[in-house]
Amino acid sequence: MRENKPKSRLLALSSAGALVTATLIAGAVTAPAASADSRHGQDREARGAATAAARAAKAGIDWQDCPADWGLEKPIQCGWVSVPLDYAKPNGKQIKLAVDRMGNTGTKEERQGALIYNPGGPGGSGLRFPRRVTTKSALWTNTAKAYDFVGFDPRGVGHSAPISCVDPQEFVKAPKADPVPANEADKRAQRKLAREYAEGCAERSGAMLPHMTTPNTARDLDVIRAALGEKKLNYLGVSYGTYLGAVYGTLFPGHIRRMIVDSVVDPARENIWYEANLNQDIAFEGRWKDWQDWVAANDAAFHLGTTRAAVQGQWLKLRAAAAKSPLGGVVGPAELISFFQSAPYYDSSWVPVATAFSKYVAGDTQALVDAAAPDLSDTAGNISAENGNAVYTAVECADAKWPTSWQKWDRDNTRLHKDYPFMTWANAWMNLPCATWGAKQHTPVEVGTHKGLPPVLIVQSTNDAATPYAGAVSLHQRFKGSRLITEKGAGSHGVTGLVNPCINQRVDAYLLSGKLDSSDVTCAPHATPQP
Repeated sequence: MRENKPKSRLLALSSAGALVTATLIAGAVTAPAASADSRHGQDREARGAATAAARAAKAGIDWQDCPADWGLEKPIQCGWVSVPLDYAKPNGKQIKLAVDRMGNTGTKEERQGALIYNPGGPGGSGLRFPRRVTTKSALWTNTAKAYDFVGFDPRGVGHSAPISCVDPQEFVKAPKADPVPANEADKRAQRKLAREYAEGCAERSGAMLPHMTTPNTARDLDVIRAALGEKKLNYLGVSYGTYLGAVYGTLFPGHIRRMIVDSVVDPARENIWYEANLNQDIAFEGRWKDWQDWVAANDAAFHLGTTRAAVQGQWLKLRAAAAKSPLGGVVGPAELISFFQSAPYYDSSWVPVATAFSKYVAGDTQALVDAAAPDLSDTAGNISAENGNAVYTAVECADAKWPTSWQKWDRDNTRLHKDYPFMTWANAWMNLPCATWGAKQHTPVEVGTHKGLPPVLIVQSTNDAATPYAGAVSLHQRFKGSRLITEKGAGSHGVTGLVNPCINQRVDAYLLSGKLDSSDVTCAPHATPQP
């Protein structure tokens, strides 16, 4: 499920046409142990990565003012880093990755290097990270004194050799088919869309697809580190960015200085990516209920019912009405799920989603149409949305071997839908292109501790929908010496960006002095949104 962006218009949709801005994740059958052949391939790629990093260290980065249409104000600077498309052939075809930076705001003496960020996806751009400094984000003031804030577009994303699977304007067109199938014919139609989407990826981006893997992005990260002139990497990864960090930490343990992973993907091989998506469906249902409880508790503001059951009743009524006749001609159940799922993702969406819902029930349909419908005039936003979905699909399909049996998909999702109906089928169709993927599917890296790995800081809320809590526990067990901060009773995705002094102070202490608590820490939840 891809990372849900706020409505500044990343309306991603399920590849199989079930408009879904999802976060991160998706699935695979259990991978066999690495064979001698695959280890040999990894050796060649490790050598290729070392060659590329040495070349980048020599070349450096030619920093310039950012292109005007990138939306990155001065004094943020932009540049390019060349990486091999295929690390097994480091002298073969190169692609250029877009990077940007905001220099540390403190003195030369205070500077501790570069802090590189990945926001997740797969398919998210990190280029806006340096704006945390230019927009004076209070949470990052202390860290900004010590670090250059560095963002990048991962391979395939944005300005970095972008890939595409379908015409962007077609991609955002609405209404899509209702993701919840009424019969076998509906399932056949969705399967056809998924197959066509996979074929579109091959047609439009075929040469890139075999190389759109998390291990390759981790190698790219190491080349960027070298190009920055940094001996060791300081890294902050959120959501899918935690899996990128886990793979980087496994492949380059001696190249890390400090690493924070926030809202963690379970890196277990058997979880990547098929199982991860099934687990997400369960967690989304739980967080959806948390939101409904909050809406019910604030009935004086929203008038949607004083119990969870009453709020759910209003949702089902709205869904049925949109299925019968899409709101404004464009917002059907798929578009509703895409909009409403931002509430289980992010607490910052609780009030806006409840407000639009409340207005609809009071008789004002337009607010919900404005919030949930695609904007066909926003061509740049639609290109970005289509690209994000293409990268999401390409990385998850390439990272691991997916089940090819439709019977398995049908059985698993039918079973889950009974108890967890909010996201299950929408998420299934989004990932189904991986069942008929034409390009090579790899074996996931066995994430674990190797020589040189420093203590990693892991941050996670217990009720996270997109990356269930078990993922943080799994990575904590795999990375020896790591520390886990648990935000208990909270569920917003991406904890380090929220105001919670118990967490914020520890993040600062770790980044500024390398200090960690002597044992794991549990923090009370951040403040609940107020209507």
